[in-house]
Amino acid sequence: MKRLLFSLIAATLIIVMPMAVVLATSLPNRDGVVSQALTVNENKAVQQKLKELGYYKGSVDGVFGQGTRGAVIAFQKANGLTADGIVGEKTAKAMGISLNTQQIAQSGSDLYLLAKTVYAEARGEPYEGQVAVAAVILNRVESPDFPNTIAEVIYQPWAFTAVHDGQINLEPNETAYSAARDAMNGWDPTYGCLYYYNASTATSKWIFTRTTVVTIGKHVFAI
Repeated sequence: MKRLLFSLIAATLIIVMPMAVVLATSLPNRDGVVSQALTVNENKAVQQKLKELGYYKGSVDGVFGQGTRGAVIAFQKANGLTADGIVGEKTAKAMGISLNTQQIAQSGSDLYLLAKTVYAEARGEPYEGQVAVAAVILNRVESPDFPNTIAEVIYQPWAFTAVHDGQINLEPNETAYSAARDAMNGWDPTYGCLYYYNASTATSKWIFTRTTVVTIGKHVFAI
């Protein structure tokens, strides 16, 4: 239930393919909004408007992929807006669409923190492995055995090495943002795992007792 509610707020973001645009609250875009996270209904409204205007040919399904992003960019170029593929306040206004800016800001904050963790924990891993790390965090948010917010899960004592050694403070790259978005959109390469570890460096005997589900790159994902 928590995952479902979270998804309604943040999971259907404006870009779901690995063509990332920086969306963090600390990195506002030139369109006057600090985040790209839209609800399903807002996504559908954007798609429907773009379809009516002849920019979008796909399905009005509330999921923003490359096709929708391309349509947004085309709309922005035609209307003298920053062509970044982000439906910020100015772009939404030009479309005649209202955005829930408070909700978007919260979603953007979660996205930023999730991307930071992905970058700190899994940079250098295959893209699927980076999505998997983000998915584990979201699975913990859903689990009754863990805290119920992204921030609380990430900063739970000794939960993530990157928090302990300070790498969480590194700025994420675009790949990390894309991986975080894809996980928030529902892609879970781990099939519900709550743990992951590097088998060649892990020192905890307990972690090896967990049931392995899948190995991606150097990380073993387990339940």
